[in-house]
Amino acid sequence: MRAPTFRRNPNPAPLIIQAPWAWSPAAKAAIKIIGLAGLLFVLIVGMAHAGDPSGSATGTAADVLSKVPGQPTTGELAAQLGHVKVSLNMFFLIFGGALVFFMQTGFALLETGFCRAKNAVHVIMTNFVIFAIGVVAYWAVGFAFQFGGVGTLSTLGGTQPLSGLAGVGGWGLIGHQGFFLSGHSYDVAILALFFFELVFMDTAATIPTGAMAERWKFSAFCIYGFFMAAIVYPIYGNWIWGGGWLSALGRNVGLGHGALDFAGSGVVHAVGGFAALAGAIVLGPRIGKFGKDGKPRTILGHNIPIAILGTLFLVFGWIGFNGASTLAATDLRFPVVIVNTFIAAAVGSLAAMFLVWKLFGKPDPSMAANGMLAGLVGITAPCAFVSPVGAAIIGLVAGLLVVGAVLFVERVLKVDDPPGAVAVHAVCGLWGLLSLGLFADGSYGDGFNGVAGTVRGLFYGGGWGQLGAQAISIVVVVAWAFGLMYTFFRIQKRIQGIRVSKDEEMIGLDVPEMGVPAYPASLHL
Repeated sequence: MRAPTFRRNPNPAPLIIQAPWAWSPAAKAAIKIIGLAGLLFVLIVGMAHAGDPSGSATGTAADVLSKVPGQPTTGELAAQLGHVKVSLNMFFLIFGGALVFFMQTGFALLETGFCRAKNAVHVIMTNFVIFAIGVVAYWAVGFAFQFGGVGTLSTLGGTQPLSGLAGVGGWGLIGHQGFFLSGHSYDVAILALFFFELVFMDTAATIPTGAMAERWKFSAFCIYGFFMAAIVYPIYGNWIWGGGWLSALGRNVGLGHGALDFAGSGVVHAVGGFAALAGAIVLGPRIGKFGKDGKPRTILGHNIPIAILGTLFLVFGWIGFNGASTLAATDLRFPVVIVNTFIAAAVGSLAAMFLVWKLFGKPDPSMAANGMLAGLVGITAPCAFVSPVGAAIIGLVAGLLVVGAVLFVERVLKVDDPPGAVAVHAVCGLWGLLSLGLFADGSYGDGFNGVAGTVRGLFYGGGWGQLGAQAISIVVVVAWAFGLMYTFFRIQKRIQGIRVSKDEEMIGLDVPEMGVPAYPASLHL
């Protein structure tokens, strides 16, 4: 029901008694001043007597608060305010981590949709089980290797520092506190950080499940999951986020603020992408992917709509991925981060779509999706340090870059990568690291990695220092992730075998490996 409307009477009855002095502006002001002065006098006298039982006027406002029965003191109020601030930051971090965890759904749908129906259960099972494996491995050793020397988590109310960082001469190499989250790691601030960082690890570990899909032994995949979550991801992560040597390039040798990667273009996406490249090379292409002349053949995914839905889920999760990487709701940079993330995603998608439309005559949905993901990956490292215009440029380049990278990986490297994971995560991850050294505009980052002043890239007067630190991190992540994982897969192939048999691959992996088809009705067609 609509609320009643009240209107002023247009013809009010005149007052019978009307004293002119009562309505003059000067009189009104005088009455207000006298009234306020009297009230102030009463308050001062009352405060003085409340603060001094003898009646002497020596009390203070703080004394009043500390003497009133049932009321908190100023110290107690400050403690409560600090508690609220810590609680807000902690909830912000946990909620952001929950959004990042939801990205697992996006990866599962995207990779499954881009693969064939006969392998759908196998693909989605790898996306599912990598989480379980990753949690156990990261809890046992990975978190300690990555953040064992990160220090005190003051914004989360941490009182127990993680102070175990092994290194040489001020160059940290690996953490060594927090194994199994035992001892003083059993602390709310440390556990909050663990949860948030856990889902980032899970994202990196998931990336190869797409590039190696439709021919990977499930038993070999399980061993990979432990190695990735326990060793490969956390050690490089320590060098950037855990106080390690790449983050020290600024304070030790004057290269900007050291290697920076705000939310993980390198730590998460490049590590996962180059691990995927190594695995896809060792594993070899799917049967029928390349003809006798070496030219690639198209193997269509079975459900493009769910792949697009998965992409949208990933965009949603990226709000937490990038936005919550401030690690504190009280760091008000996070709206800038989120807006930059969405701008880069949109521009990246359009750039890829229009380029493919121009080259091949159709606005390919899969490339439009990969263009959006490319924009997201590219903006992930610099998202806090650039303006929206910078984000649009970064997304544009990423969208164009991913199209060229997909063609290069398939036609030149002869690597079979069903969803284009290498192009999206490895190539655009490197672009994200590099773009930070170019487009950081000096509006944020004072004190990062122990270096005074905000972060500036080459195009904003920062010189070559920050760009140099970013370039070093690029070389290191390629050498570490690709080199170590290529060696691992080669050894695993020799000892265990990593590829299913030819017959199993032709039948599809759902029944031979999982014991159940994704679509039982299709068995009768």
